[in-house]
Amino acid sequence: MRFFMLDRIIELEVGSRAKGIKNVTLSEDFFDDHFPRHPVMPGVLIIEALAQLSGLLLEKTVERDYKKNVKAMLSMLEKVKFRNISKPGDTLALNSEIVSVHEDAGKVRTIAKVGEKVIAETGMIFVWVLLEDPELEKKRQDLLDFWLRDIK
Repeated sequence: MRFFMLDRIIELEVGSRAKGIKNVTLSEDFFDDHFPRHPVMPGVLIIEALAQLSGLLLEKTVERDYKKNVKAMLSMLEKVKFRNISKPGDTLALNSEIVSVHEDAGKVRTIAKVGEKVIAETGMIFVWVLLEDPELEKKRQDLLDFWLRDIK
């Protein structure tokens, strides 16, 4: 993955919801071109941050409920709304809540805020891909341990 859009997971309630944060900093590469002298975090990267949080929540839920080790792949977005911009210095509060989970797919509702200001919101549908790469699984677990360091 080129972009890790989560800085920390602050709450993980498997089967229900997750909360995370993304600190938006001027040193991020995408600000060079988006936009010169007026840096704005691209909406697609806000969606990516929400997808990373949501995917982890769903993966842990499938592991618990269906005893499967899967990778959640974003399949569809529903009713995407960008309400405000995010700029350097902001801390995005990322929230994901499970709508449904099945053996082959799952759905969440997500919202990103800065303070009380809604930045983006969308529904996301994920499908599962089975993981069979021990090296990749180790890297993913190390990353998850880092993100969850404050709530374990």
